[in-house]
This record gives sequence, structure tokens and C-alpha cells, in this order.
Amino acid sequence: MSEASQAPSLPVLEPAQARLLGCLIEKEATTPDVYPLTVNAAQSAANQKTAREPVMALDAGQVQHGLRALEQLGLARQQFSSRAERYEHTLSRHFSLPNQQVALLALLLLRGAQTPHELLARAERLAKFADVEDLKHHLDRMIGREPSLVVLIPRGPGQREDRYMHLLCGPVDVAAVAARAPSASSGASASGMGAAEFEQRIAELEARVAALEEALAARDHTAG
Repeated sequence: MSEASQAPSLPVLEPAQARLLGCLIEKEATTPDVYPLTVNAAQSAANQKTAREPVMALDAGQVQHGLRALEQLGLARQQFSSRAERYEHTLSRHFSLPNQQVALLALLLLRGAQTPHELLARAERLAKFADVEDLKHHLDRMIGREPSLVVLIPRGPGQREDRYMHLLCGPVDVAAVAARAPSASSGASASGMGAAEFEQRIAELEARVAALEEALAARDHTAG
């Protein structure tokens, strides 16, 4: 049997499912003390105002439905604890990906089309890359595999760099995305390392606040 015939087929995720998968990957690296994530923690992560494009407002029912859909697709797994059900991603095992490629997919799932320098700045807390060429090598590996997980978006008018998008939500209209100006909120570049780090720290604080609220609610429930 050939390697191509053994490769898992590409799922077509809904936007909420893509956001939740990105959050599971991100939080495993940035807040391991609250990972795997409860439904409440996943909801807080998905609805963050920072490091997300676009900003979402998912309710608990949508989050639970999305996590269960990811589980059915083989991209997440439910873990049970004494207090709540928790979820962890299984993306690396599902597609046999190294940590660097999982991290890049997480960033693309969370923030849409990005340049290599934006990805390098934002990946600092998720995975290590020697330089931007090393990062591009991993992107090329995901483009060249069967099925492709990533697509290159050639630079459009007034843009200085190519961008990349994931393909986990289905085919991408490359020409339409290339013609679309990057969002102003996608601003971190090679010179924006500080901004990217600031966004990540805010995201971590939001996750920790959500975890504390959860712990307090559980304590109150037990006391009651």
C-alpha cells in the first residue's frame, strides 16, 4: 500500500471547530497546567479578544458540539476527571506531524492567512524554529504532502510577502485571498516580536483567569 493511500483524508471543519482545534493546540503549549481543557476553558480560549482572527462569541453549547465533532473526526480526545470532562487534541498523531508543523497549523487555525515572519514571531511560545527559512521548510512540507494541509497565497498588490493558509476548512480561493488586504489586527511581523509576545501573555492570563473561575465554581459546588 502506498504512502498516499495510507494518508488520512482531509476533514472539512466548520469555523467553530477550526477555532477550537487551534485553541487545544495552543493551550497545550502555553498553559499546560490547565490542559486538557474543560468546555468552559475551551470556550474562554475560543472567544479571546487577542490573538484571534476573527473574534468569535461561541456559547457553551456550540463549544461542546464542536469538541464532540472534533472527537468524531479523530482530531480530539475526551479525558475524564473527577470534576469535569476535558478535551485534548490528537492532530499530531492523526496526521503524523512534528511539533513545529502542529504549531504552525494552530496559528493558521487561530488567525487565518499569515506571512512567514508573522508566523515566526507568533510561534515563539509554541515551537522552536532556527530561522524563517526553517519555518518555510515546514510549511513546504505541509504543502507537498498528500493531502496538502497548507496552501501558499502569493503576495497581492502592495504586499511585501507571500502568505499561507490551512486547508482544514476546505479548498481556498487563492486569488480572492491574495487580492484581500491583510487585516490591521494581524500586525506582528519580524519587527513586531514584542507585540506578538504581549498578545500571547494576555492570552495566557485570560486562560488562567478562566481556570481560577472554574476552580472556584467547583469549590462552591462542593461546599454547597
